Amino acid sequence: MRRPSAPACAAALAIAAFTPAQAQTHSTGSGQAWPDKPLKLVVSFAPGGVHDTLARVLQPRLTEALGQPIVIENRPGAGGNIAAEAVAKSAPDGYTFLVASEAIATNKYLYGKLAYDPYKDLAPVAKLADYPMALIANPAVPARDVKELIALARAKPGSLSYGSAGIGASGHLAGELLNSAEGIQIVHVPYKGGAPALADLVAGRIQVMFLSVSLSAPQVKQGRIKALAVTGAERSDKLPGVPTAAEQGFPGVQALLFSSLLAPVATPEPVIRRMNAETVKALRAPDVEKRLDELGAVPAPSSPEEFAAILKRDGEVWGKLIREKNIRAD
Repeated sequence: MRRPSAPACAAALAIAAFTPAQAQTHSTGSGQAWPDKPLKLVVSFAPGGVHDTLARVLQPRLTEALGQPIVIENRPGAGGNIAAEAVAKSAPDGYTFLVASEAIATNKYLYGKLAYDPYKDLAPVAKLADYPMALIANPAVPARDVKELIALARAKPGSLSYGSAGIGASGHLAGELLNSAEGIQIVHVPYKGGAPALADLVAGRIQVMFLSVSLSAPQVKQGRIKALAVTGAERSDKLPGVPTAAEQGFPGVQALLFSSLLAPVATPEPVIRRMNAETVKALRAPDVEKRLDELGAVPAPSSPEEFAAILKRDGEVWGKLIREKNIRAD
């Protein structure tokens, strides 16, 4: 017998740490093969958004692969907590799953009292897709890259402001991480969504913000804003001439939106594995990849262990920042 590799052992430990009860149950409890009835995907956001659209792109693929209808239920509100709580309290029988955003890793720290613990009551199934972000600025800002923006902020503390889609949103946390890492003070201005923040950036009422590449790129191409950096690990084909923050010497400048799939903790491991396998297969289908590209998404299929490790890392990074900055979303 071959001994498992060190990465495989580490991944197994990561998912065990995130979902301590999952390995204890290996049966649906019905004695019947899974699935034998329709499955439900509970989406944390309203119809029409990127997470909902992604769920609907996967829906026919999963229906065909599993041989059962996939019902999509939208339960928006409270930064994704309404849907997450509903799924966390559902029976762990393999018929209810959660489609969540990156907030699943941070809400525990942003909200004072949750009726569920995302790290104890939900089991990672797979990461689905990333939505790369860009650090963008009004054309009047005299900075061409991250280094020049930081220099400008240091020279004039408090004179620059950045917008976000709201308290605790990815763009807000990214701005606070930049402030903290570089010892600068760019003032946060929260909005009720990314669109009004972008409108004020174009108008010059705020100077910078972190925004998804899919929303940023058209404005950059029209010359209404400029992109200083892409915050993902790689350059975006939608902004090919814009280097990443890491390329510019600032690997700590991070901001990323993503979609993910989770289940109630104690969902049988064979169910988790099968759902993961079919989801990963669907994400790698050429037509799905094409549709995701149109949404500004990059497929990011993962194993349950890999996704658990991502959530653990994100919780540590952003949780520390949220506590230090005393950021509250409730």
